[in-house]
Amino acid sequence: MTDTTAVRVTAPGSPAATARLLAEAARTVDAPDLVLAVSRNGVRTVHTGGSAEPGPVPRELMAYELGSASKPYAGLLLARLVAQGRVRYEDRAADLLAPGFPVHPAVRRITLRHLLTHTSGLPGLPADFYPQAVPRWSTDPYGGYPADRVVRAFLRARPRHRPGTRWHYSNFAVSVLGHTLAAATGTPWEVLLHQQVLAPLGLDATRVRPGPDGTDAVGHRRDGTPVPALDTGGFAAAGAVRATPLDLLTFLEAHVGGADGPGPRDAAPTDSAPTDPALAGPLAEVRRPVLRRGRRHAHTHTLTWFHHPSPYGPVLFHAGATLGQQAFLGFRPGTGLAVAATATRRVHRADTFVATAYGVLTKTP
Repeated sequence: MTDTTAVRVTAPGSPAATARLLAEAARTVDAPDLVLAVSRNGVRTVHTGGSAEPGPVPRELMAYELGSASKPYAGLLLARLVAQGRVRYEDRAADLLAPGFPVHPAVRRITLRHLLTHTSGLPGLPADFYPQAVPRWSTDPYGGYPADRVVRAFLRARPRHRPGTRWHYSNFAVSVLGHTLAAATGTPWEVLLHQQVLAPLGLDATRVRPGPDGTDAVGHRRDGTPVPALDTGGFAAAGAVRATPLDLLTFLEAHVGGADGPGPRDAAPTDSAPTDPALAGPLAEVRRPVLRRGRRHAHTHTLTWFHHPSPYGPVLFHAGATLGQQAFLGFRPGTGLAVAATATRRVHRADTFVATAYGVLTKTP
């Protein structure tokens, strides 16, 4: 791996140990472009590198595809709308999407909470998704499955389990949540996300569509072949967000602050925008554990984050991958620590990216 590394500290006083930690961690990840970014009480250290030659735009200013790491944005959006009284967690999705439309009794019982927490009983993707996706699995599996088809698939679904009884990760369910929120508010999901989450948090470099030429990171297959930009079709709420690593830190800093502990505005200054006070309640809501799953109920989840123990207290995190990119978001409530990582290669086996980013989050003193 040819390392073209840069370490940038965006506020004075960042420990040199953090820079050394990130440099060491980066050596375990093989990717054309790699960014590891840490915020400690608002003081940021950013490590960039990779096997490719750096381009004219610094890696930390490129927008990366988040894939499933988009789901925390959908979760915060739902929490914000609930706080405003526009929807309730226990509202039934079918009643909001198609009032009076005949659906299976189990579908009728599916609530917004079920959709977000992967307890709806829906499969990971609709059954009829695969025939159209398999022929273009390596180029554009989602683009041919639009929003109206996602909604139709939901309304005719036959859930595998009674809603609320089992946890099963579902891009289908979170996508339905996005369409349901759009129907309930009369506002397109993309506009709703910008109004309620991105703009209040000052996330100017976060979007759900490709940006101007040269501003988006380019994904790669394992052999180095470039991958086309992601088109999520009707699954936008589950995986369409693109963001720069610096915007990812701003998003995470908002979560680290609030009721659980000191936030970035209480410590050294950064360039990130102040959090809208109206988001304080929703940010606290998405940090709160709400369910357990797995053997002996060992795995804990909030509305939208995976929630694990660590030697330094609980960690909340979410990872995501597209055809040629990966992302990791995580933070430790009450400690001021947040970690964002992006890479422009997705390797299915023997991949170290997620484990490396998770290690930075859980093992950093």
